[in-house]
Amino acid sequence: MHQHFLIHKPHGFLSQFVYAKKRHKKVLCELHNFPEGTMAIGRLDEDSEGLLLLTTDGMMSEHVRSKTVEKEYYAQVDGIITEEAIERLKNGVEIGFNGIRYVTKKCDSKMVFELPDCIGEGRKIRDERHGPTSWFSITLTEGKFRQVRKMTAAVGFPTLRLVRIRVGNIHLQLKAGEVLSIFEFEI
Repeated sequence: MHQHFLIHKPHGFLSQFVYAKKRHKKVLCELHNFPEGTMAIGRLDEDSEGLLLLTTDGMMSEHVRSKTVEKEYYAQVDGIITEEAIERLKNGVEIGFNGIRYVTKKCDSKMVFELPDCIGEGRKIRDERHGPTSWFSITLTEGKFRQVRKMTAAVGFPTLRLVRIRVGNIHLQLKAGEVLSIFEFEI
């Protein structure tokens, strides 16, 4: 019988269980005693946070990572993001990926004026004297390396904080570092 978990990956953790390089990095097994064979479904980079699904079922991992399952992120960006920038993101922007130029697929995006409690304050991004920041939502069905960060930079609003809040029908409701064992994913 396979086991499944929801986790709110905090900032500063890798989406893996082992890190064999010389510098110490925080890994997922520091948050919970997961069974052998548990794998992260997709990844969130060390600087990103939010909903991460874990499973012992490789077939479930393949399904969730497919281009049919939406992943929604809230991004805090440098400056007050404009409607023009949101429209550009919706229509796809050109980013670099593995040394080649790539145009992202169309996606959903909108301004966010109120954050859910599960996001919390997080780490201090910067001092207010460096100017305003704003939040927006972006929903993708693809997931290239650091894609959201590259997309926001391409429209002139670099990402300061990135939180995945939804995978398919599963919404983030845990506080940073919390783990929830579930019977099955209802994607």
